[in-house]
Amino acid sequence: QVQLVESGGGLVQAGGSLRLSCAASGRGFSRRGMGWFRQAPGKERAFVAAINWSGSSTYYADSVKGRFTISRDNAKNTVYLQMNSLKPEDTAVYYCAAGLGAGISSRPADFGSWGQGTQVTVSS
Repeated sequence: QVQLVESGGGLVQAGGSLRLSCAASGRGFSRRGMGWFRQAPGKERAFVAAINWSGSSTYYADSVKGRFTISRDNAKNTVYLQMNSLKPEDTAVYYCAAGLGAGISSRPADFGSWGQGTQVTVSS
């Protein structure tokens, strides 16, 4: 079981940047694909980005492609989400998730461990 703790959220103006971090503890982080999801008020949780176990492959939701970058440092048991050119519609609680396998997925059902979430608010 992998335990996850997100950090780095906050309030930023439109056009600004934030970097989210997700620190993992427990066994197996380096063998698991990782993902970021977000949930805005009144909406369902939505996929944002995913990365495979080695970091060699990534996948993004169309809404963030070209603006967000997911990366990982297996030596530090940490996955990151660099968010640039932020828009008000990016406002949400962002969740880190550890996959059940080593590959990439955008489906919540393919992730077995979730963090508690970190709030990102983008003002216009």
